[in-house]
Amino acid sequence: MDDSLGSNDRDHVLIIEDDERLASLTKDYLESNDFQVTVEADGARGVERIIELQPSLVILDLMLPGEDGLSICRRARHEYAGPILMLTARTDDMDQVLGLEMGADDYVPKPVQPRVLLARMRALMRRSEPGDGSGDVRLTFGNLVIDSATREAWLENERIDLTSAEFDLLWLLASHAGHVLTREDIFSQLRGIKYDGQDRSIDVRVSRIRPKIGDDPNQPHRIKTVRSKGYLFVKDA
Repeated sequence: MDDSLGSNDRDHVLIIEDDERLASLTKDYLESNDFQVTVEADGARGVERIIELQPSLVILDLMLPGEDGLSICRRARHEYAGPILMLTARTDDMDQVLGLEMGADDYVPKPVQPRVLLARMRALMRRSEPGDGSGDVRLTFGNLVIDSATREAWLENERIDLTSAEFDLLWLLASHAGHVLTREDIFSQLRGIKYDGQDRSIDVRVSRIRPKIGDDPNQPHRIKTVRSKGYLFVKDA
C-alpha cells in the first residue's frame, strides 16, 4: 500500500492494482502530469480505501487478490459518486459489460497505454465537474427533472441514483430531446473516440437508466431505441 498524499490542489487518483510494476509505472506517469496518487494492492481493502479517501477518480483493476474489481465497484458505488475507470482484459467483452453494469464509468484494456489512460481520465473528470452556468442547466420533462449544475436527477421529487457516466448519457440524450442521436454521436461526445460498431457500453447504460427514470425496459416510452440508428429521448412521453 502506498499513501502518497501531496498538495490538496491536485486531483487525487486512487489506483487499485496488484501488479506492482504496472502500478508503479502508472503512478510515476500520473504524478509527472501533476496528479496526486495513492496505490492500493489489496482488493480486500479496495472498498474501504475508496470510501475513506473519496478520490477524484479511481483506477480499478478487474482481477485482484482479496476481492475482485467488479465486487469492489458494486459495493463502493453506494458511498462513492466519482468516476471509476476499470482496467480489463483486451479480448473479454463480457468483462467490460459486467464492469459497466456494476457502475464503472469507462474501461481501458490492458496492456495500458499511458496516453490513452490519461486522456480517458481527463475526459471522465471533466464531465464530472458541475456545469459552468452557460446554457440550460435544468431540464424538466413532467415528473422527471435533470440538473447539470448539481449533476443530479429526480423522479417524482425523489433523487435518482445515477453513476457519473449514466448522468452524462442521460443529460446528453435529454438535452437533445426530440432528436435521434446515433451511437457514433454518443461515443464522440461522451468518450471522444469513434464507435467501432461492436462496443455495447452505451446500450448497457441505457438499459440501466431506463428503470431509474420510470421507463419500462420492455416497452420504453422515454428513451426509445431507433433501430439501426441510435436513441431518441422523447420530449412529452
